[in-house]
Amino acid sequence: MTEITAALVKELREKSGAGMMDCKKALVENNGDIEASIDWLRAKGISKADKKSGRTAAEGLIAIGGAGHKAVVIELNSETDFVARNDAFQDLARGIASVALTTDGTVEAISAATYPASGKPVADTIKDAIATIGENMTLRRAVKLEVEHGVVATYIHNAAGDGIGKLGVLVALKSVGDKAVLTSIGRQVAMHIAATNPLAIRSEEVDAAVAERERNVFIEQARESGKPEAIIEKMVDGRMRKFFEEVALLSQAFVINPDLTVGAAIKEAEKEAGASIEVVGMARLLLGEGVEKEESDFAAEVAAVAKG
Repeated sequence: MTEITAALVKELREKSGAGMMDCKKALVENNGDIEASIDWLRAKGISKADKKSGRTAAEGLIAIGGAGHKAVVIELNSETDFVARNDAFQDLARGIASVALTTDGTVEAISAATYPASGKPVADTIKDAIATIGENMTLRRAVKLEVEHGVVATYIHNAAGDGIGKLGVLVALKSVGDKAVLTSIGRQVAMHIAATNPLAIRSEEVDAAVAERERNVFIEQARESGKPEAIIEKMVDGRMRKFFEEVALLSQAFVINPDLTVGAAIKEAEKEAGASIEVVGMARLLLGEGVEKEESDFAAEVAAVAKG
């Protein structure tokens, strides 16, 4: 039997949003398995945690570089928001995004690339900034999208300055249509992605393991109703159809015009663009997503519950 520690309870609470006692019970029922406990909580209707959940804790900035047929989004972390508001840090984030455009977009390639202002690799430039500003910094993530024909539209939510903010989105549209129209619809789709955080562009592209896990949760929820298996199967099929509609970009209701799906809105834009438009890539980086920050008071609270 796995020991149900304070750390386990804390982790489950942060991932599920459920109460501490419910989290402890779920862990006991599932022998300390976090993922199984999340599913157990959801099946019981205690938690609605899903693929979108993730506690945002790290500070820093998301920066976007580029436009036209290619763009990149990077995450540069700092220890405090105070440093993220520092002009030198903001310039560094923009500079790294600019350098990233000349690479394949991986953190490793960006770190090794030369930073023009210093003449040193980006990794060494960050080390110099740490020494100057006095706070640890990390280039955590980066995504680059490029199309031969079309545009890569960009969007920064709640921008802290030119090309920087807390949430950045890229959308790659493949098309030979009018660039101005592509840029316009691309930005709208990017705003939509910022708001809804889709799992995939199309329903068939949703990760099979994610879909299977969702189906299993729906099955357990349906069985709680006590209905016959034949009815349960139909209930689950219906919920899965709704699940795919909710998590796949093209089938989602368009936030700009909820009367249309995103796919339908893009079809409408094709008329003005004068050519077909295909979404071939997307990236959404939310600052600090999945990074945990220590909270001593809360940890003490969890420890007390775990001992009880």
